[in-house]
Amino acid sequence: MDKVNMEHMLAIEEPFLKVPLEQLKRSVRQMQKLVEREMAAVSNELGEALKNQYRLTPEELQQTVDGLIERLQVLKRKLEEANQEEAQLIQKSKRRAIELQELKSFETTSHPLFQQWCRRRLDRVLVDYMLRNGNMRTAQMLVEESQLEHFADTSLFSLVMAIEAELKESHSCRGALEWCAENRSALRKIQNPLEFELRLQEFIEMARAGNKEGAIAYAKKHMVSWSDTQLPRIERAMALLAFSPATTCPPYRAMFDQARWQTLADSFRTVIFQLYNLPAQPLLHLLLQTGLSALKTPACVSEEPSEHNRNCPVCQTETLGKLARDLPLSHHVNSNLVCRITGEKMDEDNPPMRLPNGYVYSQSSLNDMATKLDGKIKCPRTEQTFKLSEATKLFIS
Repeated sequence: MDKVNMEHMLAIEEPFLKVPLEQLKRSVRQMQKLVEREMAAVSNELGEALKNQYRLTPEELQQTVDGLIERLQVLKRKLEEANQEEAQLIQKSKRRAIELQELKSFETTSHPLFQQWCRRRLDRVLVDYMLRNGNMRTAQMLVEESQLEHFADTSLFSLVMAIEAELKESHSCRGALEWCAENRSALRKIQNPLEFELRLQEFIEMARAGNKEGAIAYAKKHMVSWSDTQLPRIERAMALLAFSPATTCPPYRAMFDQARWQTLADSFRTVIFQLYNLPAQPLLHLLLQTGLSALKTPACVSEEPSEHNRNCPVCQTETLGKLARDLPLSHHVNSNLVCRITGEKMDEDNPPMRLPNGYVYSQSSLNDMATKLDGKIKCPRTEQTFKLSEATKLFIS
């Protein structure tokens, strides 16, 4: 019986646990900053009101107090919403930990409950793949059908898709800049210049529209603070104001290129995945590549099509072979002989048979061929014809 290898099973499950924990951590930090900011503002405004209480009319004092009360009520509503969201994230983290903990109860892979666990894992992987590719409705249908509400990161991928669409389709940086403002400390920690790239793009759009004065004012307000690390690019951006969008000068034509919006969307996805410990590739690709790497042999990458095995997924260059393109060759201590005609493994029950010209095929394939050709066999590679009795059986040690 096959024993469950927990180490291998859990190798790619780190994001499964970390994503809700990262969301929880960022939510707590954002609420903490919000409370500190709002309480400081309320305290300052109340202090000013008390200082000037004898100069203000009762109506003005009442208006100030009412404004402070309304501001605190808004803060309370935001904290209540955040509390509900954080409770859901905590519950999601617990359910995911329990899901992985179940692996310890399976002694063998033949356990019926292990098969159910693997099915849920496959559904999780498919949901992850669909969410990454923007198939939100289909993913939600699978989530509801398989009861995976606690295992799907729908809210995170919805945010990613919304901001990507805003960048690529609406050509607007507003949503991405708001996200950068909320996560500025995290971006600074990993030294990522996404916010500068977005500011630069807004500057470029002003230059494209001919609003040079607005572009200069925008650069002074939002780009000068990046001069320590991005000074050459800021200088080039200022020089951009001397060129039109139709310029043929390579550096400035590249800055005016609309393809920058796609680059910004790709950069945003890379950064948010990095912050939430999500792999750049879908989990489906990672799992498939794990299996494909064990099958990849020198014959799979041969330029000679006749070397490929029709039953080998790695040899299918237009489908799974693309995923295996950059994978290393597998290391096999023991070789397996596979018949080129049928794609079946050759063993004691289906031994290899050597033809007089040196080519080897399985016994079953030659028997089938002899039945069709009245006792004769035809070598697929050389087109030579032999009698079945001329084939020599080889022994596998």
